[in-house]
Parts: sequence; structure tokens; C-alpha cells
Amino acid sequence: MAPERIWLDVPFAEKDEAKAAGARWDPSARRWYAPRRGIAALDRWAAAPDIPDLLPGEDRSLGKGLFVDLVPRTCWFTNVRSCVEPRDWERLRRMITRRAEHRCEICGAAEDRAVKRWLEAHERWTYDARTRVQALRRLICLCTDCHTVTHFGYAQVRGLAEQALAHLMKVARMTESQAHSHVEEAFALWEERSRVTWSLDLSMLTDAGIRPVPPPKATDRATIAEDRLRSSGDA
Repeated sequence: MAPERIWLDVPFAEKDEAKAAGARWDPSARRWYAPRRGIAALDRWAAAPDIPDLLPGEDRSLGKGLFVDLVPRTCWFTNVRSCVEPRDWERLRRMITRRAEHRCEICGAAEDRAVKRWLEAHERWTYDARTRVQALRRLICLCTDCHTVTHFGYAQVRGLAEQALAHLMKVARMTESQAHSHVEEAFALWEERSRVTWSLDLSMLTDAGIRPVPPPKATDRATIAEDRLRSSGDA
């Protein structure tokens, strides 16, 4: 009979600390657990209830295929990971990869440590120009390559634009000319949306019982991001 698994919610940044406290890793479930009950040092990571596969108000059909999906400058630091507690992020990440059956929802690739391809969560938002509301409407599981394409501006900063363009062409079946036109259109839309200060709607999370952490003020986000990019470039 298989030993009981007392599951834990351990954020990635705390995995070494949890391991030192007695937690064990289950590679098949891809989750940390307590090997037995009564290990007080692991109580801080006691598992909360699983998040349902469909979040309230989530539109699983929003955004078809692979495309450049740039977040306006005034919306930087509103990604879900930066707006929830680390333990809630771990619960969300686990739900997103589980319901995708541990495959990229765009290209179908699985995680491959040998080539440093991971499975990552990406947010899809809607932008209401009339109300100036940026609303979270979908969470999707992407591989590192597809995720790099969606954040094409960041790919440029990291020197990965050429690889990202090649992946876009392959997965979306675009010619080089079509891919360049698509990127140009995405940046034009980004410029337009970046002129607006957006209010943040995270009701998809709050209605699921996840309490967001307030992001930096909209007026401060671009400056903070530029400072961080400048610091990373100087490092």
C-alpha cells in the first residue's frame, strides 16, 4: 500500500527551506509533501483547498493560437504572479499545468529540462477603452518558447528576438514577412494602449477566494520597470 501523501503548498522560492524542514518531493505529482503527520516545521506550508479548474468568469477560448501579446507600459507589474501571495501562486500554477495535462496549450510541448523548456503561466487580458479597465479573463499554460513570443518586447531586451520570431513562424505557420508585420501591429497596439492609465480587474481571482496583493500604482509602474531593466543591464 502506497504511503500517505500529506500535500503541501510550497512556493518555488521556499523549496530548499521546506526540504530542510523535512518536506519530500513527489516527481510524478510534481508537488511537495510531508512524509508523516506531526512535523510542526512544515505547518506553514499546509495545503489549502485546490483551486477549481475553471475560475469564475474565465473565458478559456480567449486568444486563439500563438501571438504577440504585449502588456501596456501602464499595466506593468499587474501580472498574476506579482499580485498574489506566493502560496496562492503555487496553487494557481499547479491548477494551470494540471488542467493542461502538463503540455503547452499552444504547441503541445512538454517540459524538457535538458533544453531548459519549462511550463509557465500566462495571463490573457481584455482592455475596455471606454471604462479604461484591464480585466483578467484567462490563465493559460505555455512553454518557455511560446511564452517568449508573447512577451516579444522582453525577448528583444534579452537578445532572444530572432529565436522568438522563428518560433512564431513555425507554430503560427507564418512567413517571415507575415511574422514581422504581426510584430509591428502588436507594438502599434501596445503604444496606443500605453497612453492610457488602466484600472485593474482581478475579480476572476477574488471570486475564487484568492486575495490579490496590490500592485504598484499605475503611474509608477513604467518607471519601476525601466529602473529594473537598467539595473539588470548594468549587472
